[in-house]
Amino acid sequence: MEIVVNGTVIGERDIAREVQYHPASSFDEARRQAAEALVVRELLLQRARRSIAGSGDDQEEALIATLISREVKIPEADEETCRRYYHAHIGRFRSPDLVEARHILLVARPDDAPALAAARAKAQEVIDLLRGHPHRFPELAKELSGCPSARQGGSLGQLTRGSTVPELETFLFELEQGQLCPVPIRSRYGFHVLEVQQRVEGKTLPFETVQKRIADYLEERVWRRAVHQYIRLLVGASSITGIELKGFSSPLVQ
Repeated sequence: MEIVVNGTVIGERDIAREVQYHPASSFDEARRQAAEALVVRELLLQRARRSIAGSGDDQEEALIATLISREVKIPEADEETCRRYYHAHIGRFRSPDLVEARHILLVARPDDAPALAAARAKAQEVIDLLRGHPHRFPELAKELSGCPSARQGGSLGQLTRGSTVPELETFLFELEQGQLCPVPIRSRYGFHVLEVQQRVEGKTLPFETVQKRIADYLEERVWRRAVHQYIRLLVGASSITGIELKGFSSPLVQ
């Protein structure tokens, strides 16, 4: 059954071309999203051509953008609204925790049990040695580590959350400044000897620093809702056959 939007037919070839822009878990779902997007696009173009003078030769994207800017109005996020959001989500507005660390990597493949056992034993031996001779860390890193950081005495530089493998990160942000991890840490690369040299705790950013970011976020969120509602109104006032609209895969609101 063909799709018809206020008398305009959307053909199967049009839908097939659009499918590539809608990755989904199945072809049927991708096709449904593509068809919805084309229906919404057609509704917006029809509305634009009726309401914007001299729009016949304009580019479709520019027409839709002009229509939305004219007919979808949203209030600016004022300071009070931004402050409420800031205090309600204060944890989002802080500088990242930083650690400066160094490590020694005893390399072993995950599928090589003997090598893993030897690497763990060697890592523990190095930890025991460093407890009494911490100044030897750079020397031992250059001698033993299988990581390129060995050339810098094992230094990993400054790290934030998400900048290294999860196994190391678990310990990085729990160790105290100057603390040598008391146990070898296994990762997919082997076993690590880890020391945190310095910690810089993140700080809450002042409201004034993030006010514009908050305002932009809140206004975009409201804009998306407003556009979605605008499309619903167009759908309700139109004759559409051959499709049951569900999620409104709008070319504007993704």
